[in-house]
Amino acid sequence: MKTIQYIHLLVLALICFSCNHTKTTQKIAQSSDYNTYVEVEDTKALASVQADYAFWRDKLIAHPNQFPYLSKKAASLSSIFKITGNIDYLVEAERDLVEANQRTNYKNSAYLRALARTYISQHRFKEALELLEKAEKEGEHLKGTQHMLFDVHLELGNATEAKKYLLAVQDFTDFDYVIRLAKWQDHQGDLKSAITYMEKALQMAESSNNIALKQWVYTNIADFYGHDGQVEKSYRYYLKTLAIEPSDAYAKKGIAWIVYSHDKNPTEALRILNKISQSHKTPDYELLKAEIAEYMGDNVSKSNYLNAYLKAVKNDKYGDMYNAYNTLVYTDDLEIFDAALKLAEQEVENRPTPNAYDLLAWSYFKNGQTKKALYIIENHVKDKSFEPTILYHMAQIYKENGNVKEAKNLKKNYLPLLMSWVH
Repeated sequence: MKTIQYIHLLVLALICFSCNHTKTTQKIAQSSDYNTYVEVEDTKALASVQADYAFWRDKLIAHPNQFPYLSKKAASLSSIFKITGNIDYLVEAERDLVEANQRTNYKNSAYLRALARTYISQHRFKEALELLEKAEKEGEHLKGTQHMLFDVHLELGNATEAKKYLLAVQDFTDFDYVIRLAKWQDHQGDLKSAITYMEKALQMAESSNNIALKQWVYTNIADFYGHDGQVEKSYRYYLKTLAIEPSDAYAKKGIAWIVYSHDKNPTEALRILNKISQSHKTPDYELLKAEIAEYMGDNVSKSNYLNAYLKAVKNDKYGDMYNAYNTLVYTDDLEIFDAALKLAEQEVENRPTPNAYDLLAWSYFKNGQTKKALYIIENHVKDKSFEPTILYHMAQIYKENGNVKEAKNLKKNYLPLLMSWVH
């Protein structure tokens, strides 16, 4: 099961479990550390945002001409979506924000940014860019708009434009700038520098004692430490996230990943994931469950999890959000190559990034069109991304095309680092 390789963290399973390692690992995760958060779902955060939503909904019903209430209601809906994973809330938030922008003739920068955030959540980056460019012309709270323009340009593969906006907001005392600088360094393949800047952001968040900032930075620095093989630190910061927000599903998933990939305890990892997915409904949990089931040799459960995923993503409200996942499901599990190519082409159209071109190259490769795959990685991927998934795919494509030297070079330079993650 290789479908989750598209995510930076989860690709490591492919490398680690496909190699014959005999080295023993010391377990890091202890159920006594996280069981309280996993077994009993904390509903305080959800209850709070639901009450906020009800307040603004009722205000809007009573005063339908007060369009600012639409923005307040949409913010509550977006928060509910983050906590529950239920796509219906995000779609309703979008409707409210579209109406708010229509009522202000797309002239209000705050409403434009809010709708852009919703589009970003839906992977509608080109539409988000159009809105942010309008907000930039309006000029209100320009720095916030420029931060988001950096984000969107990076998502679209427009590195030159992204760097331009990063320089425009340069301020080493600004948390929002520092976290974007960390993101930029990671994009450039300089993980050490990315961690340095994220640690600076961590200090800033803790000094301010802002709960929301701490929650955000704890999960992100946990990811960075995980990428760097510092698994104990990664685990510790996922726990720190849960200490301030017990309902954080992302942190719980991060712990499940450590339990599975590092501690080699797939049964416990599945238990955690099954608990999370009872209250946080996102399809990608089923893919990780399927990968774990395959590792356990349970092909029946793997098939059931895959079917659950495929059923969930049939919901039209997801739009293109799961194109990348679906492409790898079709190439690596279902071997429906025409469908994979179609989705990969759509992903390139939506966001022509090295990641999207990698999906296209991999789809051609799996379909036996190795020359096309080689052409794509040479022209659109090589030296433009350091994602483990992409490096692995490149090595396979080079090898199949007879360029064994290039394949060995990739493996020599990158696989030892990747495999260190589980040592």
